Amino acid sequence: MLSLSYLSDLYLKYADDFGREVCRFELRTKLFPSTDGPNMMGVINLSAESWYRESVALDLEAAIRKAQVLYASGADLVDIGAESSLSYARRIDEKEQLQLLLPLVKQLSRLGKIISVETYRLEVAKECFKAGAAVLNLTKGNQGKEFFRVVADHEGAVIINFVSGDNVRDVEPIALPEDPLALLFPYFEKRIEEALACGVKKIWLDPGLGFYYPNLLDGPTRIQRQMEIFLHTFRLRKLGWPICHALPHAFECFQDEVRIAEPFFAVLAILGKTDLLRTHEISKVRGVLKTMQLFSKFKLPAD
Repeated sequence: MLSLSYLSDLYLKYADDFGREVCRFELRTKLFPSTDGPNMMGVINLSAESWYRESVALDLEAAIRKAQVLYASGADLVDIGAESSLSYARRIDEKEQLQLLLPLVKQLSRLGKIISVETYRLEVAKECFKAGAAVLNLTKGNQGKEFFRVVADHEGAVIINFVSGDNVRDVEPIALPEDPLALLFPYFEKRIEEALACGVKKIWLDPGLGFYYPNLLDGPTRIQRQMEIFLHTFRLRKLGWPICHALPHAFECFQDEVRIAEPFFAVLAILGKTDLLRTHEISKVRGVLKTMQLFSKFKLPAD
């Protein structure tokens, strides 16, 4: 059972990391990360196979309408993807992805919105930046230098995802060391070095908690590791860059109430000092964030 004593022990053990500052940067005249609490990223899936049905848009009109609702509900940016990350989903080639993505990216860009595109395909990244995207949500696990050069050429930002394997659709079994961040530090250190060498100046780091690793299909094991990483997130601040988290669903626990799973995990992510919350449930997570911010006005009574 998660307890206050666990949180206390975690904080005391790594207290030096908790107060570390991370780099801030401007993106389409907006500063990230916010000084008022985590920023929020909404999600639109253009693949009919995507698991989270509420995020799926099957045509351009529906996608634009959904995007406008997300921005109006508090999303600072919206992440758009054209291929489901489910292991059994159909692979969508670059041509078809661009047919789906480019009309939406162009339309939202004309409206002055900050757009993120999730892909592991280089040509998709190139064309989406040309069309007005500001962020690459990079789900490729290695050989990222060409992607970083594209981001730098457009003065964009990149979300560097931790991926065990070549990309989100070709993942490999992942080790589960006692320290939940043991794999993340060396991985991100290398990717940050590559990105900076390519001229990238705007970075988020994402531990990739929503990916379908073959040895993490057991619900309790996966959920335990996700919770640990959320709460340990503040330790990654020593790397100097803000952290993004995709909030998971934990269907095994929430079942019929699965739509409140992301707001629950938002609590853990906020406690861990996450800077950007990627969520399908913007309105619900916004309510969680506003409620937790209220508590900052109170202090423990004096002895």
